[in-house]
Amino acid sequence: MRFEVLGPLRVCRDDGEELDLGFPQQRALLGLLVVRAGRPVPWGEIVDVLWPERAPASARNVVRRYAGSLRRLLEPGLPPRAPGRRLPRRAGGCLLEADEDEVDLLRFRALTKRGMRAAATGRSEAASAHFLDALGEWRGPVAMGIPAAARVHAVFASVERELIRTTRMAADAALLSGDSEQLLPRLRRSLELAPLDESLHAAHIMALASSGLQAEALTAYERVRRLLAEELAVKPGPELTTAHARVLRQEWAPPGPPPHPSPTTSPARPDAVDRAATRAATRTADRTADRGDSRQLPPDLPVFIGRRSEIGLLAQTTDSAAVPADAPPHTPAQPPASVLICGMPGVGKTALAVHWAHRVADRFPDGQLHVRLRGFDPVRAPLEPAEALRGLLVALGVPSARMPGRTDSLAGLYRSVVTGRRLLLVLDDAADTEQVRPLLPASPGCLTLVTSRRGLSGLIASGTRPLRLDLPSAADASRMLAAHTGPALPAAEPGAAEEIVTRCGRLPLALTLVAARAATHPTLPLAAVAAELRHTRTSLDAFTPTGGTPTAPVGAPAHIPADIPTDPRTAFARSYRRLPPEPARLFRLLSSHPGPDLTPDTAATLLGLPPRRARLLLDDLADAHLVVEHAPGRYTQHTLLRAFATELAERYDSPDTP
Repeated sequence: MRFEVLGPLRVCRDDGEELDLGFPQQRALLGLLVVRAGRPVPWGEIVDVLWPERAPASARNVVRRYAGSLRRLLEPGLPPRAPGRRLPRRAGGCLLEADEDEVDLLRFRALTKRGMRAAATGRSEAASAHFLDALGEWRGPVAMGIPAAARVHAVFASVERELIRTTRMAADAALLSGDSEQLLPRLRRSLELAPLDESLHAAHIMALASSGLQAEALTAYERVRRLLAEELAVKPGPELTTAHARVLRQEWAPPGPPPHPSPTTSPARPDAVDRAATRAATRTADRTADRGDSRQLPPDLPVFIGRRSEIGLLAQTTDSAAVPADAPPHTPAQPPASVLICGMPGVGKTALAVHWAHRVADRFPDGQLHVRLRGFDPVRAPLEPAEALRGLLVALGVPSARMPGRTDSLAGLYRSVVTGRRLLLVLDDAADTEQVRPLLPASPGCLTLVTSRRGLSGLIASGTRPLRLDLPSAADASRMLAAHTGPALPAAEPGAAEEIVTRCGRLPLALTLVAARAATHPTLPLAAVAAELRHTRTSLDAFTPTGGTPTAPVGAPAHIPADIPTDPRTAFARSYRRLPPEPARLFRLLSSHPGPDLTPDTAATLLGLPPRRARLLLDDLADAHLVVEHAPGRYTQHTLLRAFATELAERYDSPDTP
């Protein structure tokens, strides 16, 4: 069967017959199930979609009748009360079982992911082709044909945002590969969904110009300039003005990384209160620019070892954005730059970002701002972009009482306040691209350092420079141990010190914790510490801050205790708890594979799934830096991550588990 939701909601059999999907609310139920294909949809969400204002007392019974009708429609020969394959019964809700090839949205997502991977490795032509194929699945308004009250629900709006994000990435890739003309219809359709998105408008202008339509590009700029003035009372931001200038100079090929997109926002019109608040807050910020708290960096580490090549890349990127300290007055600022520092939990991402920020703080005289985005916080939800924008604006001197309420208005105000300032921004522990994108300064002379446990390919495709943080070398790991214990201990027991480094897998978090314990017990030989690590090599018990038996390991991603002490188990758990069920199960089962690495075929055998599906799950784990694709199609896992997976598998995948 074919399920289509990226346009009119349709279901067709292999022979081309289109099914009559029944009553409007039954169609809405099917639309929701197609959007969530392969994942259970709770009763509460179904009721919210079908009855957005007030649900009747019999709502769940009605939903069950709709589900029964759909079950018989999709599988006509199904015996009464049989569960069927397409809509198996679930106690907590409904589920549509469908393969990737059968659902246009799943195909769109898979193609988008391929485009993001190609873009992240600099293959712009391949990325452009994948993105165009993905957007080829988009045929019109999402879930058209279901009741309008259901279509405005957040679940369908989120699909529209996915389409916009892919269009933006496609525009970047097409401009780099010189193939923008095919994308123009998709850009226009995206602008209908997000008419105030400056990034989309800039992409549209450049696509028009690079397709030989310079006059249309200039007209498009004038149109969006008037729209921003009327709706938000702001001038075009740096991204739009840069696009306009490049069209005038007939510069189609980008001179460097594409400019940072502004946030994707709701196409709804802001009200008069927001417009007035934006204007007032901008004037206030201009008057109080020096009153904010713009020196926010956390303390630098007392000991920082190694990372020479990474610091070299950061220095190169900083030089491309910041004015040198010895430059003459009034030296023009460089275009803004951003770096994504990503890697496995405990590898030292935040330490590197904060250390480098302190080293170059004097090159950003207008402020050094720090935002904890809480992407993998064990208790609190990730920080919303609107909340982060308010914090940044307060730090830049804007009184909170004068700020507009809407995210798009806050983003416009932020761009206005940042204009002309040379800022260093550290965005720590990012959850995803959309959390970061509205916070990136577009003003020349700014540098942004982003840290995340995920690869954030969408951010990289938009021009952010990737810096994947690997394990330190064995020599640097040994120096790190000596720096924390004092040089006398490793010098006296070099063999034990080397074993400690090996047992810690050169992971900075583990080394720091073990070294701190050794330093606080100077009479304890390093050989005893090494022996403890050796005896607990299949678990992480030796890495708990107090030693001995730790808090019980976590089971399901949704039930990570909030009070686990900071140690490798805690760090790994915070990534594991964010995994969907299938990648989480694969992560646990990887510990049962005896070899040094594995392939998608091996993973498929462990899971009982097709190799193609196993490859996608391995890619999910690689994006979360819980496995590493060290060679094409071959994946390996850090020794301490393997120990963590073993703990989880013994507790939750053992045949004796109740």
